[in-house]
Amino acid sequence: MAKILHSPHLHTTTYRFPFSAALLFSNTNTSFSFSPPPYSHFTAFFSDSPSSLSTSPNPLLHSLSLPLRCRRHRHRRSLSTVRALENSTSPESQISQQKSKIESEDSPNGTPIRGIEDYPTGEFEFEEFDWWKKFLVKIRMLFAFPWERVKKGSVLTLKLRGQVSDQLKTRFSSDLSLPQICENFVKAAYDPRISGIYLHIESLNFGWGKVEEIRRHILDFRKSGKFIIGYVPACGEKEYYLACACEEIYAPPSAYFRLYGLTVEASFLGGVLEKVGVQPQVERIGKYKSFGDQLTRKSISKENREMLETLLGNIYGNWIDKVSSTKGKLREEVEKFINEGAYKVERLKEEGFITDIKYDDEVISMLKGKVGVQKDKRLPMVDFRKYSGVRKWTLGLLGGEDRIAVIRASGSISRVHSSLSVPESGIVAEQLIEKIRSVRESEEYEAAIIRIDSPGGDALASDLMWREIKLLAASMPVVASMSDVAASGGYYMAMAAGTIVAENLTLTGSIGVVTGKFNLGNLYEKIGFNKEIISRGKYAELTAAEQRPFREDEAELFSKSARNAYELFRDKAAYSRSMPIDKMEENAQGRVWTGNDAADRGLVDAIGGMSRAIAIAKKQANIPQDRKVTLVELSTPPSFFQILNGIGNSIVGVDATLKELLRELAISQDVQARMDGIIFERLEESSCYNSVLALLKDYLGSL
Repeated sequence: MAKILHSPHLHTTTYRFPFSAALLFSNTNTSFSFSPPPYSHFTAFFSDSPSSLSTSPNPLLHSLSLPLRCRRHRHRRSLSTVRALENSTSPESQISQQKSKIESEDSPNGTPIRGIEDYPTGEFEFEEFDWWKKFLVKIRMLFAFPWERVKKGSVLTLKLRGQVSDQLKTRFSSDLSLPQICENFVKAAYDPRISGIYLHIESLNFGWGKVEEIRRHILDFRKSGKFIIGYVPACGEKEYYLACACEEIYAPPSAYFRLYGLTVEASFLGGVLEKVGVQPQVERIGKYKSFGDQLTRKSISKENREMLETLLGNIYGNWIDKVSSTKGKLREEVEKFINEGAYKVERLKEEGFITDIKYDDEVISMLKGKVGVQKDKRLPMVDFRKYSGVRKWTLGLLGGEDRIAVIRASGSISRVHSSLSVPESGIVAEQLIEKIRSVRESEEYEAAIIRIDSPGGDALASDLMWREIKLLAASMPVVASMSDVAASGGYYMAMAAGTIVAENLTLTGSIGVVTGKFNLGNLYEKIGFNKEIISRGKYAELTAAEQRPFREDEAELFSKSARNAYELFRDKAAYSRSMPIDKMEENAQGRVWTGNDAADRGLVDAIGGMSRAIAIAKKQANIPQDRKVTLVELSTPPSFFQILNGIGNSIVGVDATLKELLRELAISQDVQARMDGIIFERLEESSCYNSVLALLKDYLGSL
């Protein structure tokens, strides 16, 4: 089990790794029932299982008491007591009681009062070790493992590009891991052998939540007094947002700078489907739930445009504010620079957006002077991946007796794990529930943090995890920490926690439902295909008969089923957030919010990253903020043999890339709580290829 040790000043981690499918379309299934994903690569999800009537989430579960705030060997409520509480009232009466109570406590401006409290910031404060601790660290370094040996005066190098996962990764993985990136920043700040950090930043392919977390750790590292130098050979808005947090920024003369602004796009398949003879019959609950529009419309709706413009405005405004503040410029100056379409590196240097124009070898020569290495000598450097093997114990970064469980949930949500799926590919409800129960049944944890990075998925799976998190929150403080996205099913999970912490640009909310089926009658006629169905039961063909449209009575039942699923989701969100249902209705309707806007509307409690979530968990568990705690990671990465098994499944079944494509094209037959497909990108990343690929995937999925 991997452990992370934490104090308000020391974020310490020790890892111990054990050495230890695609959906194949066997039949035609055209029914779908989903809420859409956050990015273009989450367009639609198809299933190879037989079509069936969409199911709605479980009924609203009963209330549980607030988390107990006692320390250490806290009194745990017995399961029988919990059950007695559950059976005391009906779900409907609970909602009514909750609504009356909250309406009577509303603040003058109409915002519900939900246990307003002053949350600790969890801000990093660097503390110099005293002489005794420095001596102990030197002794420990003498007994360090060979792979922990680092030459004194070394520069830590990190090439930040592509995707970054919120999950822990093993040494066998080529992907970067956000927990390990942040951990290395903290270790380097306290490691007497590290002089500074040389950070290569290139094209980034992850969300603004992770970008904000990494940027925060760059600024925290600078508090140690050590240097951190940024190098940007290819730079857009995200890359510069990180780079400007560094002490100095360098770029080669031929660097690609594209600081032109941000875009958001919405694609529509109505015309494509019409031409091939496919009629989507969509039931959309929530006027902002735009995935139904993507299938039926040929242009953007007023509501969808309003939502996207608000999201883009928030992200762009935050970028302008942070860059202008960091570079000591007026907001208007930065906007003017962007609107002039600057692309020449010389212009960036003249305007003070970069420090100087240098090649990589010239920057390394400059670093030699910083660390006192002669020009003809080699600069001592340590690679990020090697440095990940340095234990916190070696650096004297130890945790305390108090333990906080960290459960990570990343990816799309499903109920069960496929035998052909890649290990750790998404949130599998039955696996996550086991982890949650193990924490609840254990006496060793003072609090728990649920780290969520998910656009949602299966609504029933989300509801089952909501239930388990709610039970956990009845026995100890539980804090939900949101990463890039925690929307729809991802928000469903988070709202069970006692406190929700999000980054200011986390995409969250999306409380809504889209469900429907494809009528392929015209397409079948064009290609000469016919399908006959023999059924028993009035509504047996509700989603099975894709060769014809709904009958009037079928359409009515389908609409009622979707409305019921939405109301259960909305009412449970209102109950979980102690908000009147009519107030939650204003915030729901499938609308996606940034973290800041969600906090203003009571959907989120505090803005910040993992460090703030930890500080809040400590406060709620009555642990002093200056006391060190041990973070216990329950979401360990897959073992070596699990990775081999995944590779074997790829060879026997289909290639891992094809499996991922098919997974993205799969539509579950169950009701989905999934966020809308929103594509944020920089101008230079807009390409005909991406659009054609997305259209091709959607078209293939409709056949």
